[in-house]
Amino acid sequence: MGAAIRLQKLLAEHGIASRRKAEALIVSGQVCVNGAVVDRLGTRVDPQIDLIEVSGKPLHCAPPLLYILLHKPVGWLSTCFDPRGRRTVLDLLPAEWRTGQGLHPVGRLDYDSSGALIVSNDGEFTFRLTHPRHQLPKTYRVWVSGRPTAAALGRWRSGVVLEGQRTLPAAVTVVGRSAGATELEVVLVEGRNRQIRKVAELLGHPVERLHRTAIGPVALAGLPPGAHCRLSASQIERLLQATGTFDL
Repeated sequence: MGAAIRLQKLLAEHGIASRRKAEALIVSGQVCVNGAVVDRLGTRVDPQIDLIEVSGKPLHCAPPLLYILLHKPVGWLSTCFDPRGRRTVLDLLPAEWRTGQGLHPVGRLDYDSSGALIVSNDGEFTFRLTHPRHQLPKTYRVWVSGRPTAAALGRWRSGVVLEGQRTLPAAVTVVGRSAGATELEVVLVEGRNRQIRKVAELLGHPVERLHRTAIGPVALAGLPPGAHCRLSASQIERLLQATGTFDL
């Protein structure tokens, strides 16, 4: 007999949905345990002896969990499907992974940006890495037009108001300068939509190029554009550790 586990946590670990969405599935009566509908939270199950069904499908049919680091090139969408038929990051993966596996981007990276992107079908893992409360740092190499002054960089580091809300402090370091542009390393602990581009525009130095080099402790390193690799158990553990600890 295995250890009992919260039903919503089990669903998330099997890639059915994030923990929050798994809770919604349970409350809406879409989950059965041993033939009986479970519509309240807090239920514990033993996956070795209990029959768990989601929308009539046995849980054991869930695909194996996958954790993939991808080097997203410019011009690919960080989504699973685009109604306009544009290329998505799933198109960069092997054909057998593109359907039926529940894979999805963990977070996002702009269409015009490149770099590190994690793809997984583990809902709990996705929740841990993307929830704003966990403040997983992400490192970017950013080329902006012009030469930002010390005062402008100071504003970026301390936070600026975007759409009525101040950004969290960021680490911003000048890496190099040329006649018309400045290369920066930017480390963020939040992921608001197009945040770096919006802040740079606000400060008068629009982004010319944006490349994410690392997500938490996992660096893109020498992975070429369009390529992917499986995350190691050690990398997965270090990513989860970087999000801190809390009650699951």
